[in-house]
Amino acid sequence: LYVAEVHRILRYDSIEHKLAAPPTPVVVFDRFPTEKHHGWKYIAIGPDDRLYVPVGAPCNECLREDSIYATVTSMKLDGTDLRIEAHGVRNSVGFDWDPRTGQFWFTENGRDMMGNDMPNCELNTLTTRGEHFGFPFCHQGDTLDPEFGVGKNCADYTAPVLKLGPHVAPLGMKFYRGRMFPEKYRNAIFIAEHGSWNRSTPIGYRVKVALPDGAGGWTQEVFADGWLSGNTATGRPVVVLELEDGSLLVSDDAADMIYRISYTKP
Repeated sequence: LYVAEVHRILRYDSIEHKLAAPPTPVVVFDRFPTEKHHGWKYIAIGPDDRLYVPVGAPCNECLREDSIYATVTSMKLDGTDLRIEAHGVRNSVGFDWDPRTGQFWFTENGRDMMGNDMPNCELNTLTTRGEHFGFPFCHQGDTLDPEFGVGKNCADYTAPVLKLGPHVAPLGMKFYRGRMFPEKYRNAIFIAEHGSWNRSTPIGYRVKVALPDGAGGWTQEVFADGWLSGNTATGRPVVVLELEDGSLLVSDDAADMIYRISYTKP
């Protein structure tokens, strides 16, 4: 079992056989930044058998000399061979690999303090290791930052596959591999939107689904909502997880619940 802390990765060996008395964890890697701002991490092992670990920007909007910030990194499972997979990623707390191609996809939270409707949070995909996704120079693929974007060109950075909406705070995302849901959801991407915190009219607080449009592009629609009534939120979706039967789990860190969404053919 691999566990991410702000600045390090731990490993609990043979944890399933030692749940009553977990062993002392092995420190796999302990050289990540210690800043708590965007320091929380979602981790997963990729099809290349490497552990992927994002490192958020330690701010709303800034540029740091250390190239480790605002990235997605990966390492071998023993903690060696750390490398940067993607640059210019402000804060990603959810990613997955396309089951058809093995390509890496991730959500990204856009910056604050540019108004209610700017910029959009993003759904991105990585086609070449080392790609730069814009932060802090360009947002949502087409909008230069008022400070760091001076003299820059958004065409120099990788644009998002989808603009998810301003301040919706997309976190966990998963490709749907199951067969319980109708066929339209096969290879679609479920995205948990944690919801806005500084928008005058709240937005998000739902589960979206990104759907292949059959022509190489993607569309999006709301899959599950009800956590937001007017300006009052009763829950904040965080992570989605597909069970073996094809149903979907959704965690909620405001209501402290986990929901299961299932489907029965009429």
